[in-house]
Amino acid sequence: MDRLNLLRFVPFRINRLGAEFSQALAADYARFGIDIPEWRVLATLGMHDGPRSAAYVVRCTRTHKSRISRAVGHLVDLGLVERQEDEADRREIFLALSPKGRAVYGELVPLLLAREERLLAILSDAERRSLGALLEKLEASLDLMRCAGET
Repeated sequence: MDRLNLLRFVPFRINRLGAEFSQALAADYARFGIDIPEWRVLATLGMHDGPRSAAYVVRCTRTHKSRISRAVGHLVDLGLVERQEDEADRREIFLALSPKGRAVYGELVPLLLAREERLLAILSDAERRSLGALLEKLEASLDLMRCAGET
């Protein structure tokens, strides 16, 4: 019988690293009363000037729609996100950062980029470029959204 060394299994390793990176970043946005799914909503909306649908946030973040829905509800309660009806299709709801949400996003981005820098400091510039290229290749192979401009 073949045995699987979980600690050498690439999907597990990527997932474990992702969880650790998320937890490291969570300390920064917890100060604003938000958690990981809520940050993902803010970050996705913050990439754009205009509103985006909840379905777009789900596709972009690969987070289950029920978690995004709860996150959006909390962000609306906090005054960070606004819901907007689509004029052409009233069933479709679009989301946008409120002015308060944009301010929180503006405060968080430099903190998170600095933390990312500290987490990646062990890698040389060439290793960072290689890591980026490898991640892009894996994302493309899984047909994951990679571009903020994709709808």
